[in-house]
Amino acid sequence: MLLSILRSLMKKTIITATLLGFVLCLTAQTPLSNFLSNPALQHANIGVCVKNLSTGKTLTDYRSAFVIPPASTQKLLTTTTALELLGSDFCFSTWLETDSTIENGILLGNLYIRGTGDPTLGSQKIGDQMFLYRWIQALRKKGIREIRGNIIADVSFFDGDAINPQWIWEDIGNYYAAGVYALPYLDNTLNIQLNSTTVGDVATVVKTLPQIDGIEFENHIRCTSITYDGAYVHGLPYNNKRYLVGSIPANHGIFGVKGDIPNPPLLLAQHLKMRLEEQDIPVGGQADYMTEGLPAGRTVLYEHRSEPLSEILKEINQNSNNLYAEQLFRYIACRLSLPCTIQNSVQVMINCWRNRGINLQNSFIMDGCGLAPQDAVSAGTLVQLLSFMNKSKNMPVFYESLPVAGESGTLKGFLKNTPLRGNVHAKSGTTSRIKSYAGYMTNLKGETLAFAVIVNNAACKSRQVQNMIEKFLVETYSQE
Repeated sequence: MLLSILRSLMKKTIITATLLGFVLCLTAQTPLSNFLSNPALQHANIGVCVKNLSTGKTLTDYRSAFVIPPASTQKLLTTTTALELLGSDFCFSTWLETDSTIENGILLGNLYIRGTGDPTLGSQKIGDQMFLYRWIQALRKKGIREIRGNIIADVSFFDGDAINPQWIWEDIGNYYAAGVYALPYLDNTLNIQLNSTTVGDVATVVKTLPQIDGIEFENHIRCTSITYDGAYVHGLPYNNKRYLVGSIPANHGIFGVKGDIPNPPLLLAQHLKMRLEEQDIPVGGQADYMTEGLPAGRTVLYEHRSEPLSEILKEINQNSNNLYAEQLFRYIACRLSLPCTIQNSVQVMINCWRNRGINLQNSFIMDGCGLAPQDAVSAGTLVQLLSFMNKSKNMPVFYESLPVAGESGTLKGFLKNTPLRGNVHAKSGTTSRIKSYAGYMTNLKGETLAFAVIVNNAACKSRQVQNMIEKFLVETYSQE
């Protein structure tokens, strides 16, 4: 009806073709218009960008310059920056050092563990879980049969901000928001075993894995009729007091809740001391840690190297590992100065992409994993990043690190029963009221598309937003 009236008016009055074209654009059905027409998105904060990398043409642009909290698609900034600056073969180093001499098999002084942020030390994800025994073998090869001094974990490579000041209290102390240290250990994750009994009872703490000497719990976790883990752990770095709140399923027997290890560097030093003594290398001193100091005057006894960055990126992007992302984010600050700080990490990231023609000055980068509510980046910036990486020498490693729709990682259930299964390689992002995806797909013509979709505050459940984004991507893939 509206089109008929406009055509009639065109014959009688002077109405520009521009106006008619604008109206035609509004009334035409496109993947974007279909996506935005959903009532649940009426008041949502949305940014969408799709670019054909084969032709260089932008196919879809909706508020693509507006910065929006991206959740875990923020990890794309971290992983691409690290890959461009460090290279895929980069490995974290951890050194065993001493400030003394070895005489007749006796190390007269202290043994230091100096870290640079390797997230794989004792990790259940990747890396050598028997590394402590490798360290002991290396010390034996140096002729060490006894240590008179202390075992000291040196974490001075990073500054004292183990917890990002922009993270919220609800998250701090939980495994997914564990502290960031120059010596992380065992994924910085503490498994708290609770005994779940009848509805209304307070669950009792049975034990922790690993065991932490001196840990204290103020426990308010109740057994309720819920069927999921509704418990939260709160606490500060280097502090053994942990507050347990929320609820867990009743009548479940032993139920595990995951929090953070309060002091991973100290625990690493304690475990090394224990293993040394088990292997008949007595230690006269204590296990301890230091947050400030210089390795000047120390002798390196052994260098431990992590898995290469290519493997670390797979863990970050495939499984959206916050700890790995934060450790890597903090490490890149050493390109500017030491100790590594959050502010310097941000500046290194900005400098990296400025030199590659991408402006991050209008983005808000608070962390490396997307957990901070203040993080904000535009869909257009993410597509710029993806476009650059598509031509980078590091593209094969980056592309391999991304989960595949319907097949792997956080995308295993995404687009599973659609033509795009196995076609889309992308990073997902999900937190309370945020759903986002950014990555690559190939259209029916065999052309490569880079896309980013960020949705905040939709008036529906996260799964429904996912369904909408899936429909939009399938329609985008299918359009001529």
